Formats: sequence, structure tokens, C-alpha cells
Amino acid sequence: MSEVRYVEVETNHSGQRLDNFLKTLLKGVPSSRIYRIIRKGEVRINQGRAQPSSRLQIGDMVRIPPIRQSKSSDLSTNPLLIRLAQCLKSQVIFDDDAILIINKPAGIAVHGGSGLQGGVIEALRLQAADSPLLAPPFVGPAYLELVHRLDRQTSGCLLLARSRAALLNLQQQMGGSKRSATKHYLALLQGCWQGGDRRVSCRLRKNQLLSGERMVIVSDAGKIAESLFSPISCSDIGSLVRIELLSGRTHQARVHAVVCGAPIAGDEKYGNHDFNCLMQGYGLHRLFLHASSIHIRHPVTGKSMHFQAPLPTELQHLITAMGLDCSAIMGH
Repeated sequence: MSEVRYVEVETNHSGQRLDNFLKTLLKGVPSSRIYRIIRKGEVRINQGRAQPSSRLQIGDMVRIPPIRQSKSSDLSTNPLLIRLAQCLKSQVIFDDDAILIINKPAGIAVHGGSGLQGGVIEALRLQAADSPLLAPPFVGPAYLELVHRLDRQTSGCLLLARSRAALLNLQQQMGGSKRSATKHYLALLQGCWQGGDRRVSCRLRKNQLLSGERMVIVSDAGKIAESLFSPISCSDIGSLVRIELLSGRTHQARVHAVVCGAPIAGDEKYGNHDFNCLMQGYGLHRLFLHASSIHIRHPVTGKSMHFQAPLPTELQHLITAMGLDCSAIMGH
């Protein structure tokens, strides 16, 4: 059991909600416990009681009561996480004091949860903490947060912020009325794509089935989502398509592909079973969805920046085996 401690709020946590600050600070402590100690007044800001929604300011002094943290929350010696951290060293696309962009491999979650001990963000934070087991490969401060997410089976460009100011700036670029960032994906869809570019707009809502499985469905009660599909190369079996996400909803590209009548190859949740089996015969054992590029303005300098993640070799081999022309996207 730890003793009472006092934590001074620094720049990177200015403006953050108290509950989110504590969740970051108290790894391994259940959320219910965190809300309980706030409600009972055991957590205080500048000696005064606070609410979970209280916003922190630079220089605030936060009182943290004695609280037990699970030993399992210490990931610094987790061998799987250490290996992942080593793997990600070779996947850095860009890194400076404000942003970090990596080429996330397929099969790796962006964060822990749902039975996973850790993911990309935990591995990168392990690096940033200068673990004695690892040589730090990245520059910049230890603060690191995901700006957006990629599904576990999706590969490609993943953007992280190295300061809270950068995080808020980039999140504004990716959402709302002032949206300016662009994200493009490459996907293999079922069948021969009919027509040219197609804009898909419909409302999507997260839904939980009786089995407990979580899926996103088209629903008037959902949030508006828009995507632009542009065919690159087509055959009777499948079509290579570029998808631009004009909004950022969960599973948006995957559900919109189904709306188009052309589910993504390898999609076990929303896809077509027979098509997936056919693609396995071509050697596909993952979701064929790759975040190929992202365009942003640097959160500090305002400079326009474009980043690309090459299509993984196994996906290049697949579309070549299918007779699709991938020359237009090689290196993208």
C-alpha cells in the first residue's frame, strides 16, 4: 500500500479531466475505485474537493490517497511487450518532439484491454520510460498518446502525439467542422467494382449482439459517417480500392464496404465467408485493409506534411497473384 502523495500538474496534463489524469497515473486500479476515492473526497485539488470532470491547470497540486496498484500493471518486464517494443523500432516513419508516426503491423492492437496485456501505446511508453531492458530508440519527451486508432488486423500509418497541446491540435484536424487531415486506406473488396468513384454516407451505431459480440450497424440513431471509394484495379474475383475516410467512426471502412455490396477480404466480422475462404487459398490470412497515407499540418509549425506506409509485401504478392495491377500503389 502506497503513502499519500502529492502530484503537481505539468504542461502535458493542463486541461485534462481529473478522472482521466488518475486513470493514467494509477495503472492497474479499477475505474470504479478511482471514482470512489474522488467521490469520498480522498482525492483533492489544491486541498479542495473535486469532481471527476474537474479540469486540471498547470501548477495544481493533486492529493492521491494510499491505494494499492496491481503488480500486473507493471509492464516494464513483460517479455511480449519488450519484443513488441523492439519490433516497432524499425517501423518508425517520422519522429520529432511533437509527433510520432509508425507503420503498425497487422495483428497488433494499438492498446491493451479485452484480455490483452498491452499494445502499441504501452510498448512505445515502455521505450519512452527508458526501461533498463531497452535502449530508447525515439527522440522527444515521454508523454505519448494515440491521436486515432487502427483495428488490430489493420496495418499502416498510426499517428501519436508527444504533448497534450499536439494531441488536441491533431484531434481537431481529424474531426469536427474544421477537419483538415486526410487518411487513405487500401483495401481488397469482393467482386468486380462497378462504376467509378463512389461516396458513401450513412449513420453508424455501435451495437452489442446477444452473444456479447460488438458490431457497428447502419442505424438512423447513429452518427453520420462518410467515405470515398476509388477503384484502382479490378477483376471478377476482387477489386483493389482506395478509401478516403471523411469521418472517423469505428469500423467505418469495413461497414461502408458492406454497404457498397463489396465486403473487405479477410473481414471475419463483416465479410463474406466464401470470399474469405477463396482469399485464404491465395494466401491471405489477415484483413486486407492498410492505412496507406495520412496528411496533416504539423501541430507546432503548421507545415503541411504527408506520410506514407508501403503496402506490406504479403499483400503486394496477393494482388499480383490475382492479376491485379498494383503498379500505381507500389510504395504507397
